[in-house]
Amino acid sequence: MTLTKRIIPCLDIKDGRVVKGTNFLGLRDAGDPVELAARYNEQGADEVVFLDITASKENRSALIDVIRRAADELFLPLTVGGGVSSVDDMHSLLRAGADKVSINTSGIKNPDLIRQGAEKFGNQCIVSAIDVRRNDNLSDDVTIISMPDGSECWYEVVIYGGSKQTGIDAVLWAKEAERLGCGEILLTSMETDGVKEGFDIPITSKIASEVKIPVIASGGVGKLEHFYDGFVYGHADACLAASVFHFGEMTVGDVKKYLADRGVPVRI
Repeated sequence: MTLTKRIIPCLDIKDGRVVKGTNFLGLRDAGDPVELAARYNEQGADEVVFLDITASKENRSALIDVIRRAADELFLPLTVGGGVSSVDDMHSLLRAGADKVSINTSGIKNPDLIRQGAEKFGNQCIVSAIDVRRNDNLSDDVTIISMPDGSECWYEVVIYGGSKQTGIDAVLWAKEAERLGCGEILLTSMETDGVKEGFDIPITSKIASEVKIPVIASGGVGKLEHFYDGFVYGHADACLAASVFHFGEMTVGDVKKYLADRGVPVRI
């Protein structure tokens, strides 16, 4: 049986509002998260991701309120992340109505958190969000990837919204996150985020080939072809986008029709 490919709108949330930037910077308001999510529900989205990008504890109540409202009004899976640093945090989000919890910075700082979450709530509830940036300083202990222009680089994991380098090889970390028990990887390339020139295919396809769990491609959609490229050349199981949906440049239905017409299996 062929698994259908998923289209996932992502809502970056700050102080209870949806915002969107470029390369993680220059944020602008995009609306109420539950209203936007309801629109995507009607358009046939397969899931919705809520990311609390400020992730400060004083904003947690605002995020919990958003999740509760969304869970009451929507009938599609919700993935929630941002500032998740303990099993108690996961429990609070899941109890509020989230179906999955996304762990990013805290998983790098405390890898055992992934294992703890998977053991308590199940692998299917734990998403490892990995933000990456290209690094041209090659060495023997990194996964060297050939780029379309013939150059070579490796991809480094970055944390704290892309502001801090870790020295960790993204491919090796994806495999370790899988070993620890996460059920899915949400991969975002800082180079392509918000630029609208397409997903970062080299790292997406590499990680997809190295792990057995689903990989969500994130960062860079500007036109319909980019979704096709993410699935066909990036070998992603799902493609995530934000601004093209938030600002009405295309609908989830537009994307699915485009893909279906080109032989990519999607749920219509």
